[in-house]
Amino acid sequence: MEVSTGQKGILYIVGTPIGNLEDITFRAVRTLEDVDIIAAEDTRHTAKLLQHFAIATPQISYHQHNRQLRQNKLLQRLIQGENIALVTDAGMPGISDPGYELILACIETQISVVPIPGVTACITALVASGLKTNQFVFEGFLPTKLQDRQSRLEQIATDLRTIVFYESPHRLKQTLLDLITVLGEERRVTLGRELTKLHEEFWRGTLSKAYEHYQHQSKIKGEFTLVVAGAQRKEVVRLSKSQLKAELKALLNQGLSRSQASRQLAQLTHLSRREVYQLTLEIDDNAAESFDP
Repeated sequence: MEVSTGQKGILYIVGTPIGNLEDITFRAVRTLEDVDIIAAEDTRHTAKLLQHFAIATPQISYHQHNRQLRQNKLLQRLIQGENIALVTDAGMPGISDPGYELILACIETQISVVPIPGVTACITALVASGLKTNQFVFEGFLPTKLQDRQSRLEQIATDLRTIVFYESPHRLKQTLLDLITVLGEERRVTLGRELTKLHEEFWRGTLSKAYEHYQHQSKIKGEFTLVVAGAQRKEVVRLSKSQLKAELKALLNQGLSRSQASRQLAQLTHLSRREVYQLTLEIDDNAAESFDP
């Protein structure tokens, strides 16, 4: 094990399997055996891992609901010289969990932080997706509120990089609909389910076909990782303000509402729907309708 410099302990960020227990590294097992205590997102879940590898190190819970209370206690133990392993239920700590806050607090307190690499659902799904891997962005879980979720999707709609999301089974259908609304039906997507587990599954196709595939399934099980293709360069149209207004006028003359015209043009430009909508108000303020996000 790495030796601490000075009297303070070390916080080890330990990657654990996302499904198949054989994916744990020798280094991770050794670290979990040697530290003074393990800070786990769910001690019951981690207990199964520790039992499988005959690791007797004691645990303490550290999760979303007790992080503020636990953080000071963990910092104090580290300052006193104890070594602590931080683990999440699956994968690398600090990704879509409160581990980030503890890691940052350790850095600010000048406590050594040592990562012990392991698998992550994000990278596992990405490399098997068949979509471009040279540039990608990880978005984690989308906001739960509809307006916030659509606003976030509009911000990344013209991103040329591959985009990776996490999603729970009960929200999958709605998320696919939101992706179709903002990104379009033909955007390519790969859905990874139950990664590295016995019933691991990859589904590949367009967003519209993905929704067709899952909408008739009454009970969807397993956590999902969605890998969505980035926008094509030809999809990202950059127009001047006068050109945008001309395009908007043409859409409005076709009978589209301001909101509909804004949504359609925003999908083809680098602007958000709200920005495009503001331009419609400049075309004819008297006929302006309220913005419907």
